[in-house]
Amino acid sequence: MNKVALIEAIAAKAEVSKALAGKVLDAALEAAVEAVKKGEGVQLVGFANIAVVEKPARKAKNPRTGAIVEVPAKKVVKIKPGAKFAL
Repeated sequence: MNKVALIEAIAAKAEVSKALAGKVLDAALEAAVEAVKKGEGVQLVGFANIAVVEKPARKAKNPRTGAIVEVPAKKVVKIKPGAKFAL
C-alpha cells in the first residue's frame, strides 16, 4: 500500500474527504518525525513504538580489502510493531 492508497482507505473509513485525510496523515507523520528528532519516543499503543537508539562505536571488516575500520557511534530509529501486527 502506498500513500495514496492509505489516504483513500483513511477517507473511506473516517467518512471524510481525501483532501482532509491527506492533511491529517501528513500532520500525524510530521508530528511523529519531529518528536523522534527531538529524541522523544512515539508510542501508538497496539500499533507501534518508535524510539531513538544509540549504537555504540565498533570495529568492522571491509569485505573487499579485509581491512579493519572504525565505525563511529550513531543514533538510529528503532520501530517495534505492536500487537495489531501479529499475523
